[in-house]
Order: sequence, then structure tokens, then C-alpha cells
Amino acid sequence: MSAKALEISQLHAWYGESHILHDVNLAVDQGEVVTLLGRNGAGRTTTLRAIMGLTGARKGSIKLNGKEIIDLPTHKIAHHGIGYCPEERGIFSSLSTEENLLLPPVVSNTDKGMSVEEIYDMFPNLKERRNSQGTRLSGGEQQMLAVARILRTGARLLLLDEISEGLAPVIVQTLARMITTLKAKGYTIVMVEQNFRFAAPLADRFYVMEHGQIVETFAASELNAKMPVLHTLLGV
Repeated sequence: MSAKALEISQLHAWYGESHILHDVNLAVDQGEVVTLLGRNGAGRTTTLRAIMGLTGARKGSIKLNGKEIIDLPTHKIAHHGIGYCPEERGIFSSLSTEENLLLPPVVSNTDKGMSVEEIYDMFPNLKERRNSQGTRLSGGEQQMLAVARILRTGARLLLLDEISEGLAPVIVQTLARMITTLKAKGYTIVMVEQNFRFAAPLADRFYVMEHGQIVETFAASELNAKMPVLHTLLGV
């Protein structure tokens, strides 16, 4: 039996003196899409940042494909084939779309990453704007570019933080198709999403966070039965 793509056990994380994550336990199978649900401040983004080593102190266990990474620096974590798309996107605004796509190094030892042409096949909007400066891209195009840059690195585990936030419905639909396509290609995805309608049809499983802890976990097949609980916890 192969190792989990991601396995977190008894994870605690701090920002300075603030103890944010309290005994977080979750596991993600290879090729699975998992969504972290919760209100603002529940600890979802901190969980993604802790995986990448971007919080303060951490304690517990974080394993990628069975290998312990909690004591590794962020750049070494990335070289285990994991890519993080933060809420602020972080593209180079002074560079063109294509220059942004040509910058990321391949960090995985097992996957060479998508070619620029493969990216353009997935995101025709980016091909049309290949020579446009980052500042001239729409919010949706910037979001596509932020995800596309990760796909260039060869990362097979993607951590996506609020990628649908503030975007037009047509762009959100494009991102949903992208996640469906990536899952079909065998990528493993962990999403933090406030947009429940976007996340619900895409995920195989859900974890619900509150006050820095996992308070519910269930499979997509249980979603309808869990809606009363989600309404109480999230107001959805």
C-alpha cells in the first residue's frame, strides 16, 4: 500500500506567541481533492502555511509521500514536489505572462512539470495574453497565472488558498474545470475555500476547522447528510 500523499499528525503551529493550530490531524490520498472548510480565522490558511514551513514554531508530524518534512526549510519542502498558491497570488507584475511562466524552476525529482504549451492548452486566456504585463491582467487571469506557475515546477501536490475569491463566475467555472483536469492527471489537491458552491462539487473529502482544530471530516458522499452541521458551523 502506497504512502499517503500528505499525512499530518498532532500538528501545532504558532505565530510568535500566538498558538494558532492545536493538534491538527489530517490525511490526503494520492490523486485526491480535499477541501478545508471553516470561517475566517479558523486556521485553514495557517495549516497550508505550516505545511510549507511558513509559520513560526511547529510541532508534530508532516509527512509527504511517507517522508517527514516538519524540520525542513521551505525551499527543501518545495523540492519534495509540493506547490503553494497563496491568496495574494504573488506573480511578477512587471513581467509578461510568458516571462512569468518561464521563470519557475523544476523542483521535483520525479516530474518535469508542464510545458508552456501545455499551460496554454489548459488556459487559453493566458495564451491570448502571453505578451501582456502582469499589471494588465484581470484578477482571474492573474489567478490562472499563479496556478500555472506552480504547474511548471513539477509539483504534484498543490495547496490552493482561496483561488476563487472575488472572481467572476465564468472565471470560477474555468478554475473548476482546471481542478477536474488536474485530478484526472493524478494531481493531489488541498484547497482552502470560502466559496462552498465552488468547492463542494470538486472535493472527494472535506475537513472542517474551528479555532485551529479539525472538528468534522466526511466524504463527498456524506455531504447532503452533513449540511445541517455545516450550516451550524459555517452558515452555508
